[in-house]
Amino acid sequence: MQIHPMWSTYPDLQPELQATLELIQQQIKTDNQPVNAAILDLINAGGKLLRPAYCLLFSQFKPTDRSKMIALAAAIETLHTATLIHDDVIDQSPIRRGVTTIQTQFDLPTAVYSGDYLFVVCFQLLSNYASSLRSVQQDGKSMADILNGELAQMATRYHLDMTIDQYLKQVSGKTGQLFALSSFIGAYESGQSLRFSRNSEKIGLNIGIAFQLLDDILDYTSNTDTIGKPVHNDMRQGVYSAPLIFGMNQDPQIKVLLQKQTAMTDAETAEVVARVHAAGGVDRARDMAAEYTNKALKAIDKLPDMPARQTLHQLTAALLNRNV
Repeated sequence: MQIHPMWSTYPDLQPELQATLELIQQQIKTDNQPVNAAILDLINAGGKLLRPAYCLLFSQFKPTDRSKMIALAAAIETLHTATLIHDDVIDQSPIRRGVTTIQTQFDLPTAVYSGDYLFVVCFQLLSNYASSLRSVQQDGKSMADILNGELAQMATRYHLDMTIDQYLKQVSGKTGQLFALSSFIGAYESGQSLRFSRNSEKIGLNIGIAFQLLDDILDYTSNTDTIGKPVHNDMRQGVYSAPLIFGMNQDPQIKVLLQKQTAMTDAETAEVVARVHAAGGVDRARDMAAEYTNKALKAIDKLPDMPARQTLHQLTAALLNRNV
């Protein structure tokens, strides 16, 4: 039940994140005990709690009820966990954060219902603690944007003419929106103006896009044991990310190999990875991640000069250099 060790660097934030995790655990009360345990295993499997962290940090620019903000941060992380469970169903992924996924332990219907259950928990927390209907509306809009991002990704599977603009549209939805929502709710529910909250939302969106770019880079620079989920799984399933798209544009042989789709051998997959590196795909994706991160950092530096601003800057800069 301990939060990720990275938060020892942020002692002011650590207790609230620990309280967030504990509150989530208290909310998980299904009648199916094995499923209950599986959901808790995922929640306790070492997730970084980045989205609730941004919610909490953006709420620190004004004095506010901390127990309320912890509950809203818990709602955000519950929503995030629900999307992970559903992602694992779609991707048929056997592991997540180093633990066996719910559909592997049980079956696909159980996993789908588990994700649905967490959506319910998210909205229960929102309805109990959000002071404004706007926050609930924002959550609904973000869920729609997340779904649209996933649908756009599904529509371009195995498209060898996939563009960077299409990729950015997808990641803005499926990853960027949760960071944007976290930042907006943290600001708005703490009593900030709508203008301040929308600015926070934009910062969160840029952070989320950078985060997904880095996640996709790790698929080409890390291994399953390190990142806790299968590597190169997206490529085999026709989900083409920034490093691969940049690589395809420079090396036509990559597209020839990708035409085999799920029939690609491990050796051919390794060759694609090597060619993506050689074509500069990883380097260009890393430059793009730095661009979005720096855009967020510049906006953070214009926020009121308070400890929360320093922590936001430190945390966001650190994400650019992560390797897990």
